[in-house]
Amino acid sequence: MSEESIFKNKAKELFSLFCEKEWNPYITGVIVAFFSVMIMAWWRPWGAVGAIRSWGDWIMYGGASIFGSESGIFGFYDEAPRSIFVNSGSVIGLGFVAGAFISACLGKDFALRIPPYREMVKAVIAGILMGIGATLAGGCNVGGFYNAIGNLAANGFTMMIGLVFGVILGLKCLYLEMEYITWGEGGSKTFSFSPRTVYIMGAVCIVALIAAAYSYAANEESDYIASLSGILLIAAALGYAMQRGRWCMVQGFREPHMTGDCTLAKSVMLSIVIVAIGAAVLKYAVPMRAEGEAVLAPLNYVRGTFGWGSLVGGFVFGLGAMFAGGCGSGTLWRVGEGQVKLMIVVPFFGIVSSIMTAWFRDNDFEADGVLGSYVYLPDTLGYGLTLLIVAVVMAGWYLLVTWNEESNKLIVPM
Repeated sequence: MSEESIFKNKAKELFSLFCEKEWNPYITGVIVAFFSVMIMAWWRPWGAVGAIRSWGDWIMYGGASIFGSESGIFGFYDEAPRSIFVNSGSVIGLGFVAGAFISACLGKDFALRIPPYREMVKAVIAGILMGIGATLAGGCNVGGFYNAIGNLAANGFTMMIGLVFGVILGLKCLYLEMEYITWGEGGSKTFSFSPRTVYIMGAVCIVALIAAAYSYAANEESDYIASLSGILLIAAALGYAMQRGRWCMVQGFREPHMTGDCTLAKSVMLSIVIVAIGAAVLKYAVPMRAEGEAVLAPLNYVRGTFGWGSLVGGFVFGLGAMFAGGCGSGTLWRVGEGQVKLMIVVPFFGIVSSIMTAWFRDNDFEADGVLGSYVYLPDTLGYGLTLLIVAVVMAGWYLLVTWNEESNKLIVPM
């Protein structure tokens, strides 16, 4: 075999490894944690509900011209929301979906998949429940659980408890649906594209993503807008990694109680510990070295929901995520690979979150402690003890799910 042939084979192997094969869940968890810390170091933590709510704000405000009102369909908005291309949460969401789309195209996973009629109805219910849960908890599975614990906030632990019980109830409901409901099983259809077409779409998206990043970076009038270039690209890397690894946090809660498999749960645990260590460095050591100029505000992703808000919110969100078939981040990367059911989830999720968030803000529910308390653990326990608690809780979760993998004691019966 010639040297040129060897080089081509190695190039094909490399392309297959990064773009076609499903990534190992543990490696994916580490990569997700790495980019989660990178986006914090760049500016702010990432999330899914911020993007979805921003899109919901525009759906609501966009009804003003249709219904002849200056304040939107429901009268919640006196002025237009910040543009989806300038709102940092929305830019994260757009970059995330673009990254997942690129991954799906390069891996030949992209196709428009229309679900059965019953799944469409479940998508609407799921979006409503996820919007309610995320608002009560102060974030979805990313901002309210993953990045909340990673950012050393107590509300992340209570949402975690709620998620477990919400997922268990959702799993039981899905079993009952399988047993008793037969309506709406038809209507599914898949629109596939040739590999060549899919590759071209992926290439076009890569070019568009790079062009958008350069456009942001070239803005000399606003450092805020210029900084969105990095936000967009890091979010795209997150979306790419999660789609490539099929990494969905709700599966980490579901599989131990459905099949006993705890692989994804262990991956999520590992990822959270890495993020927590990274956040501790950014929130403590870096600002100290920067002589008081905070690189990342300590209270980022610390919400006043440590109490019933995050507990009930996690429960409702977990239930909705089971009906959706994906968590907040899982919903977005599945949108990127062409899952129409999740495309239905997003607008209902966004609208409900938009309405409830506006109501909560108008009445200062979170600020007044109605949903719970703001608890940044290092303020009370210090950074060392806080990191130890994060590690102990993740180790406890590890022991529980691995014990269950052997004993099947926590499997939800059909």
